[in-house]
Amino acid sequence: MKYKRILLKLSGESLSGENHEYVINPNRLEQYAKEIKLVAESGVEVAIVIGGGNIYRGAEAEKSGIDKVQGDYMGMMATTINGMALQSAIERQGVYTRLMSAIKMEQICEHYIRRRAIRHLEKGRVVIFAAGTGNPYFTTDSAASLRAIEIQADVVLKGTRVEGIYSSDPEKDSGAELYQHITFDEVYQNGLNIMDLTAFTLCRENNLPIIVFNMNKSGNLLRVVQGEEVGTLVSMPVATTTQNR
Repeated sequence: MKYKRILLKLSGESLSGENHEYVINPNRLEQYAKEIKLVAESGVEVAIVIGGGNIYRGAEAEKSGIDKVQGDYMGMMATTINGMALQSAIERQGVYTRLMSAIKMEQICEHYIRRRAIRHLEKGRVVIFAAGTGNPYFTTDSAASLRAIEIQADVVLKGTRVEGIYSSDPEKDSGAELYQHITFDEVYQNGLNIMDLTAFTLCRENNLPIIVFNMNKSGNLLRVVQGEEVGTLVSMPVATTTQNR
C-alpha cells in the first residue's frame, strides 16, 4: 500500500443518494461501509470526517433567523448523527470502530483525545471524528485537515461524486479538463474550489497531500490507497517535495 494512514473526508450530502431522496440512503451507507472495510482489512489505518449537510448546514442558519454560532453547533450535531450511522454500517461489516467527538457526548461516543485516537488507529480500528473542530466558524473540511495533521495521516482523501478536480464545472462544461496532478499554488492561481481556504492552507503549510476522487465508484477508495492514478492529486511541486511524514 502506498499510504499507511489516511483521513477520508465525506460530505453529508453524499449519504442522501444521487437524487437526495433520503436524509441517509441505506444503500449508499452500505456501499461506503464495504469500501472502507476493504481498505481497513488491507492494513491501512483509516480515520474519517463526515459532514452534516444532508441534515443541517450551519452556513444556512442566518437565513432562518438562527444565530450563526447556534447554527454552527446545530451543524456539529448533524455530523454526529451521520457519524453514528456510518459507525453502525461499518460495524455491520465486521470492522471495529470508534466514534470520537470534539464535543463531549459520553453516552454515545468518546471525547476526542489525540493520543487515544492514534492508539485506536494503531489497533486497526476505524476512527470517525464527529462535531467538526468543536468550534463555530470552522467547516468540516477544516476539521478534516486539522485531524489529519494531528494524527500524522499520510494523505487527505476527499470523496466526491465527480472524478477529481476539473478546470471548470464538468456538470456545466463538457470541455472541462480533468487534472491528474496539480500543485497547491496552481489551485490558488486558478481559483479552483476544492476545500475552504482554511482547510486548504492547513494542508499546504504542512505539506499534506490531498486526493480528490469519485467515492461513488466501486473500488476507487482501495485503488487510491494502493497508489493507482485515481482522481486528482494536490501536492507541492515534485522537485521541492520533502519526505517528512
